Amino acid sequence: MMETGHEEQMVSLPRIGDPAPEFKAVTTQGDINFPTDYRGSWVILFSHPADFTPVCTSEFMTFAHMEDKFHKANCKLVGLSVDGLYSHIAWLRTIKEKIEYKGMKDIEVTFPLIEDITMNVAKKYGMIQPNEDTTKAVRAVFFIDPAGIIRAMVYYPLSLGRNFDELYRALIAMQTADEFGVATPADWRPGDDVIIGPAGSCGTAKERMEDSDIDCKDWFFCTKKLDKDLVLSKVLKK
Repeated sequence: MMETGHEEQMVSLPRIGDPAPEFKAVTTQGDINFPTDYRGSWVILFSHPADFTPVCTSEFMTFAHMEDKFHKANCKLVGLSVDGLYSHIAWLRTIKEKIEYKGMKDIEVTFPLIEDITMNVAKKYGMIQPNEDTTKAVRAVFFIDPAGIIRAMVYYPLSLGRNFDELYRALIAMQTADEFGVATPADWRPGDDVIIGPAGSCGTAKERMEDSDIDCKDWFFCTKKLDKDLVLSKVLKK
């Protein structure tokens, strides 16, 4: 419970491993039923504070520029702010017709942007953080897997633009962990060694220490090579 002024507002924060909260919404690409419409695909659901703001503009241009890259990783993008549909449409048209950023121009945003004037969706996902702002969504990012389960989430303040290379890296790392039953160490990228889960018995630990394909610094810290091309062939759509 957080207190702002004379009233209290509950900030509901979904947890990793929870089913993604369900909702129906109007978007710039038509009505959606979330996450039902996205079963079978990964989804990045992200919020931004307001249309016609510079940080948000830079982010939407970057996401739109990278959309095909995410699509090849079986991941769809869905944006949200508490602005109305016509504001969304006018803003996205302005981005395409007038804005150039880091060499990107004529950028058309084709993924859906949710109208959330009532803040119903934003509140379900804990995107309204009253100590930051009571009427704008913070920069929240939710990674939702093909089964509709929240796998990761990141919250940024209003002033901080997101690192989109990291969002893509995190997506590929989670898909790699699922596909190969491994974990990924700090700063992992495809082609780097992966982590083997801790041994469940003394015998397994001893076997791992003696396995030439596994590099064990100690019984609890073991890595192995995982070919970059193999990773990408499994997680990227051909």
